[in-house]
Amino acid sequence: MYRTNFPKGFPEGFLWGGATAANQIEGAWNVDGKGLSTAEVVQKAANRREMTLGGVTQASIQTAVADPSDKLYPKRRGIDFYHHYKEDIALFAEMGFKVYRFSIAWSRIFPDGDEAEPNEAGLAFYDKVLDELERYGIQPLITLSHYEMPLALTEKYNGWAGREVIADFNRFTEVLFKRYKGRVRYWLTFNEINSGTWGFHETGAVDQGLPEDEQLQIRYQALHHQFVASAIATKQLHEIDPKAKIGSMLARMQTYAKTPDPLDVRAAQLQDEKNLFFTDVQARGVYPEYMNRYFAEHNIKIEMEDNDQQILAQNPVDFLSFSYYMTTVTSHGNQGDSLGNLATGGRNPYLKASDWGWQIDPVGLRISLNEMWDRYRKPLFVVENGLGAVDQLEADGHVHDNYRIDYLRAHIQQMKEAVKDGVDLMGYTMWGPIDLISFSTSEMSKRYGFIYVDQDDEGKGSLKRYKKDSFFWYKKVIASNGDDLD
Repeated sequence: MYRTNFPKGFPEGFLWGGATAANQIEGAWNVDGKGLSTAEVVQKAANRREMTLGGVTQASIQTAVADPSDKLYPKRRGIDFYHHYKEDIALFAEMGFKVYRFSIAWSRIFPDGDEAEPNEAGLAFYDKVLDELERYGIQPLITLSHYEMPLALTEKYNGWAGREVIADFNRFTEVLFKRYKGRVRYWLTFNEINSGTWGFHETGAVDQGLPEDEQLQIRYQALHHQFVASAIATKQLHEIDPKAKIGSMLARMQTYAKTPDPLDVRAAQLQDEKNLFFTDVQARGVYPEYMNRYFAEHNIKIEMEDNDQQILAQNPVDFLSFSYYMTTVTSHGNQGDSLGNLATGGRNPYLKASDWGWQIDPVGLRISLNEMWDRYRKPLFVVENGLGAVDQLEADGHVHDNYRIDYLRAHIQQMKEAVKDGVDLMGYTMWGPIDLISFSTSEMSKRYGFIYVDQDDEGKGSLKRYKKDSFFWYKKVIASNGDDLD
């Protein structure tokens, strides 16, 4: 549609807020009937540059199950949001949050994942969380699966590698959709679903030590089961609560060609296609041709039931959400050593990096928003973006984190430019508004929040909450609807 007027800033009703995951904040991993989740058997990384994306074996799981402590497994303790949720939500409200993205731990509702009836104590906890959000007028954005499926399903079916898990997951989603009908307007199915190509964290499937071709077969088969489950959940929600919306969630891994060499450009294009494959399926409802070729060349055979493709085609998501932390460069030769939030590739000499080596590229966010809008023409939602850094709590209780303000300001400015470009952007939930256990390394010292939590990597500390300088800055950003970024 031809237009002569362009938006000058973020639209009225733009959803400003923050995002967390149950396994990184809740704690209370073994109370009120909760079962073990896959996140709670992943050990802390040996150092901050070592991401624990793999390394989970049947033997390591059994060791973890036999260990009743949280010493090696920090996600078991989180930051005790389970007992601090009122205080934390009040702080979110003080910043002016319009939306809070969080996940509901599947193993808190169905401890083993496949029970016939849900655990009422688990549901009661989330009832209270929603009560608090409603008290302050904060909309919930709920992720249904955020790296925390019941461990029992890994032991029984090798996680999503088993088709049986589809029915178990959709029993869980149906319970939530019915219980929270009219209370939750926005849902997401699988967090960073493309992380399933890395194995255990998203799929719950153990494949360490297998040849690469067998790993790829297991991972893409597991992902197919997740695609089907996501489409069924979309159908469920539209029937149970027609006013609610459901979206997909992708770890956006924008990459650039290292040089103008056409071989580098084609290599970068292929990397982008492999990243956008997931939103292609969930938004368009079909497997794209380029992935069919990829499957054939890697001898991957996706087993489907007769109506799987029909389910996918008839139930695309309503909107697309994604995380954005960094970009990489790609060449047709050596991929380099840049690593962060699932993205691997070459380092970009024009960009600075965080303490954890994640390269900082605000303009890349605008590029990603424009490319995804042009590709899908569905509303977009940036549901993760933030800076992990080492923060210093001063003796007077202050945390001066201008580096975080600078990072967020630059990314929000580029989001505003994308809106001016015509992108339909629903909102922005910064990761994570309160310090939490890092997904990639299970550290506490990798801090993202506007709110400092007094806890160290060993779990020691008072758990007292402190407002950082960025807390007051973000409050001003929200109050001005993104106009005041000074």
